[in-house]
Amino acid sequence: MTSPAGAYGALLSREKPEVIGGEQQNRLYIERLEKLTAKKSVTPAEKKLVALLTVLIEEYEAKHDPVPDAEPASIIRHLMEAHNLRQKDLLDVFGTESIASEVLRGKRELTKHHIRRLSKKFNVSPAVFF
Repeated sequence: MTSPAGAYGALLSREKPEVIGGEQQNRLYIERLEKLTAKKSVTPAEKKLVALLTVLIEEYEAKHDPVPDAEPASIIRHLMEAHNLRQKDLLDVFGTESIASEVLRGKRELTKHHIRRLSKKFNVSPAVFF
């Protein structure tokens, strides 16, 4: 049986995460992070990899696409405006206009599913919504 440290070492040797050097690599890391966080259960080694990928993505995006600290609803409204979208254009993310409305008014928290869909729709890191 492999030790937790050994399992993490083996995972790192397969994944080979490193400081992100460009937008394409950032996208690949975001996709990998999304796949890991979408799993029903993750191993302790995968949890460590999620934490590492999150740090690498956040560091890259803080340097290249700084986003001021803002509430998730403000960020969504900004992204909607930038893409000329209305509330009803987010049905694929939230399922209903009432949920979209509650999120945009700050009355409802984002779920992991919402964050994953928003990230994909607007091509941004999931970290933007935390």
